[in-house]
Amino acid sequence: MKPDELKEIGNALLTIVKSDMKPKQLMKAIQKSYPKASKHDIVRAAFFAIIANADAEPDKAKRLQAFAIGERTGT
Repeated sequence: MKPDELKEIGNALLTIVKSDMKPKQLMKAIQKSYPKASKHDIVRAAFFAIIANADAEPDKAKRLQAFAIGERTGT
């Protein structure tokens, strides 16, 4: 997947993520918008969003970090 596409998915993740959202809900929501994105691509996009937005949106970055790590390790 191209870097621009990962950035777009990362921005969408930031828009979608909420404090009460479970990882499966977030994955399902983003796959609805980006059906061609693999789980691996979505996790990479989440890490991109964390790095790019950690200072501006620390709460969302923290939730995305938990999501990305959990999905990456399969927990």
